[in-house]
Parts: sequence; structure tokens; C-alpha cells
Amino acid sequence: MQNQTSIKVWSERWRLGALERPELVQIGLASVIIGMMFMMFHLLGNTVENVNSRSAFNWMVARWHDTISFGADYSHGYFIPFVSLGVIWYKRKEIFSNETKVDWRGLVVVIGALVLHWLGAKMQQTRFSLMSLVLLIWGVPFYLFGWQLAKKLIFPCAYLTFCIPLNFLDVIAFPLRVLSTKMSVGLLNGFGIEAARSGTAILIPSMPTGMDVADPCSGLRSLLAMTALTAVYAYFTQKTLLKQWILFVASIPLAVIGNIARIGTIAVVAEALGPKPALGLYHDYSGYILFTAAITSMVIIGSLLNMEFREVTAKWKSARSVHT
Repeated sequence: MQNQTSIKVWSERWRLGALERPELVQIGLASVIIGMMFMMFHLLGNTVENVNSRSAFNWMVARWHDTISFGADYSHGYFIPFVSLGVIWYKRKEIFSNETKVDWRGLVVVIGALVLHWLGAKMQQTRFSLMSLVLLIWGVPFYLFGWQLAKKLIFPCAYLTFCIPLNFLDVIAFPLRVLSTKMSVGLLNGFGIEAARSGTAILIPSMPTGMDVADPCSGLRSLLAMTALTAVYAYFTQKTLLKQWILFVASIPLAVIGNIARIGTIAVVAEALGPKPALGLYHDYSGYILFTAAITSMVIIGSLLNMEFREVTAKWKSARSVHT
């Protein structure tokens, strides 16, 4: 009976007067925990010297805006928390339908997250503190409500890591530029357009000085957005964990191939119409076209993964036998 009343707060009753005393206690406890976590990461989340704010949240949002000095584009970070909350809301009946009980393994996760935050503060690594926040968001319900609930919160909590700007991704920006340049030159030569590579610049007859593949054109921006989108799409559409990971991993080459196609088509437009429209209008809007193509490919791969090939083959053989 106690377990049943412990989750009534998630029912359809919205009036505070309709809540029972155990529910009010739970709401008060949750408010205190959320408040303490917010204060800890807002006041002691960023320990880097000579900064204007000690807030890990302010540090993170500032890097969502920084698309030049930081390299990668994390402007999609604004949407990630809402997607996580949307997943929880959509799955709320399934998540909160299990029996709840205190699980001491969750306390180990909470302590580990606090240690990670302490290490991040000592090393002046705000990213570590933000990762510890994600662990806390998952570990606290794990401790208070048990593994059955925590298991269903793994994805929406882990999805929050897409909010965290990861500096090691800057390292792969230049290799992506080189790869995109090499593949684009090979693609152009394959179509009969004379092209050569000079570093990360593509030399074609219409632009003998070269079309440089700069950091924003490395493909890292589309790679980050594509993986974030594919993660939630795979979670909702694929039936097994293996298929979810296959689709998620497939999004990486899809994003890279889409960026190579974009760079190659810019060179084709430059040869056909001249450098000005190629580096102007087409350059600005081609990303949307090819990103749409990458999303379409993602949907097709997801559909193939869900297809029951034995049933399709059986239907095809049956239809063939009828016609013959």
C-alpha cells in the first residue's frame, strides 16, 4: 500500500489539496534535493580562475553560443533537456508503474557523482562537474525508488550528455576537414571535373586560388546534430538494444558522407554557375538539403532494421507462385 501511494504524485490529479501527506513529503524532499543540486552546480560548478561566473550552467550555455573559438557547434544543446523531459513524460506510465523501494546501489552512484564533481572542481574541469550532474540526476531516483525505475531512466538521463561541450571533439575537426577534402576531390575527378587538393583547399578551374574547407565545413556540426537526433529516433523506433546501437552508429558515416556530398556539390555549382552563387546562396542553404537527405537515410535504415525479412520473403514467394 505504501508503494502505491508513493507514486500517486505522478497521477493525473493536479490540485494540491487532493494530495495526501506522504505525497506532500515526497514533493518537499524532491524540492530540497533539486534546490541543493542547483545551488551546488550554480555556485560551485565552475572553479576556473579569472572567470565572471562560478555557475556550470552559465559556462555551458556560453559554449553553446561559441561556434568559432570552441570549434564544434553545440547550439542544439538548448533542445536536449526538453527532449529528455519529453521522453520521461511520454513513458511516464511505464516508468512509474513499478514497485518502488530504496536501493543502496543508487547511493554508490550518488557518492561517485559527488566525488567526480569534487575532482572536476579541483582540476578546474567544468565538464567533469557537468557529467557528475548527469550522474546525480540518474543516481538520486535510483537510490530512492530502485533499479526498476532507474533502468527506464537510463536513456533520458544519458541523453543529457549531448548538452556537455566535449573539448576532445576539437581534435577530430581537422582530420574531418582533411577527409572531406580528399573524398570531395576524388568525387569531383570521378565526375570528370579536374580538381586537386592543397591542404584543406580544393583547387578547381573556376577557383584556381582554392575553395578552403574551413572548420565550420568540417562536418563536426552536422555530426553532433545527427547523432543527437538519431539517438532519440532509435530509442523510439528500434525494438532491441542492438538495433538501437546499430542505427546510432550508422548516423556517423551518414553525417560524414552528407558533408562530403555538400562540399562536392558546391564545387560543381561553382563550375556550372560561377564561384559567387556557389559560395553564396547555395553554400548557405545546401546544408539543409543534405541534412534532410541524411535524415531520410536514417529513416530508411531504421525501417530495414525493423523489417522481418522472412515474412517479406514468404509473401514474395506466395505472390510469385500465384502469378505463375
